[in-house]
Amino acid sequence: MKVLVTGFEPFGGDAVNASADAVAALAARWTGPDELVTAVLPVVFDEVRRPGGPLLGLLDQHAPDVVVAVGLADGVTQVRVERVAINLMDARIPDNGGARPVDLPVADGGPAARFATLPVKAAVDAVREAGIPAGVTYSAGTYVCNATFYALQHALAERPGVLSGFVHVPRSTEEVGADVTTSALADGGAAHLPLDALARALEIVVRTALAAVRGELSEPQEPAGTLH
Repeated sequence: MKVLVTGFEPFGGDAVNASADAVAALAARWTGPDELVTAVLPVVFDEVRRPGGPLLGLLDQHAPDVVVAVGLADGVTQVRVERVAINLMDARIPDNGGARPVDLPVADGGPAARFATLPVKAAVDAVREAGIPAGVTYSAGTYVCNATFYALQHALAERPGVLSGFVHVPRSTEEVGADVTTSALADGGAAHLPLDALARALEIVVRTALAAVRGELSEPQEPAGTLH
């Protein structure tokens, strides 16, 4: 099978983006047997949703069986597997192309929301079993991460055999300059995780999705909802 995993270039004045670093680390540790294709996307609204562009063009070029887009969520303390994307662009800061859309749809005429087709709960359970903080979340925001997630799910809506979704990662421990040996894996409360842990989490998500494609697992029938 073929897997496509994408990260993002730096934005907002940052020199690095943990999502791209984590995807690169995933590629370095990948042993197959399935083929892994990785890419770094621009933090530009129009580009991530453009037919034939940096994201959607890869779908046509590679026809992947699994797609996982990865983005940075500053300030979070765990790997977040997103469940739903909304058809809304509402940018607090300009993207890397200078655009700052306000209250605009990602896809004209598209439904209000699109859901991940990845086995979200099973993936989170597997990441947690590996000792890495993780959770199911229900808002990917309204910036380029959400636009990418929505554009991905919108493009794949007519390809039901493809499992796809979005994962948010915190900053890497190496980026923030913390001591890796006393990282958030130990206390679960710091807004960073070691790069190796981020890469392992992504690999687990991917391999869980591949198992689902092969019919080897299904989503657990247990709640992962919130009380608000």
